[in-house]
Amino acid sequence: MSRRISFGALALVLCAVAFSPARADEASVRQALQGRFPHMTVESVTRAPFGGLYEVILDGEIVYTDEKAEYFFAGSIYDIRTLPPRNLTQENSGRLIVSALTAARDSAIRRTKGDGKRVLYTFEDPNCGYCKQLSRELASIDNVTIYTFLLPILSQDSVEKSRAVWCAENRAQAWEDLMLRATLPQGAKECATPIEKNRQLMRRFGIRGTPAIYLEDGRHIGGYLPAAQIEQALNSVRK
Repeated sequence: MSRRISFGALALVLCAVAFSPARADEASVRQALQGRFPHMTVESVTRAPFGGLYEVILDGEIVYTDEKAEYFFAGSIYDIRTLPPRNLTQENSGRLIVSALTAARDSAIRRTKGDGKRVLYTFEDPNCGYCKQLSRELASIDNVTIYTFLLPILSQDSVEKSRAVWCAENRAQAWEDLMLRATLPQGAKECATPIEKNRQLMRRFGIRGTPAIYLEDGRHIGGYLPAAQIEQALNSVRK
């Protein structure tokens, strides 16, 4: 997201919002919070099934507010009726990430290996050394569909290489040629790229560097990882 909310910052905004009804509804909570934070986007407001709270998605991050929209806080809420306790906030956050990644698949380079049943998302810069190492690890993994979002954040050269790969006739082959064999596609035409959309995803997810790897269930499993650890993570996803 574009503005990561910290607990310190939240402590400063635990203040009353001009709001009169004794009991809020979702629309009025949205209106009150949007007025208080005009430069942020209140994406949704949903009554939570506990504690008289509302779950709010604010610039891609889950926060909670009371029924009068006077206070809000960020943090995890657990259902301790279950063993082990369920992190409800984390589950909902994972669903948000899954939804965003699925909707953005057209902005990624797709490579299918074997049956392609397992899914992996990566954010990579073509000049990133760890991204090149990751490409070598991914080459040994089968039965997976890999969606790679080009994220050229290191230099203008990264932007040019990303553009050349995206505009190539065979993007998947062009990406592997570049990352594994240091070969750029020849004669690539000019075309529109999804680079800015990918940067928006980067900001939404709070990505600070490349590579960044996400699983099909929305879990962020880190940056560069060896093939064995990626395999273990892929096999841990519940369908």
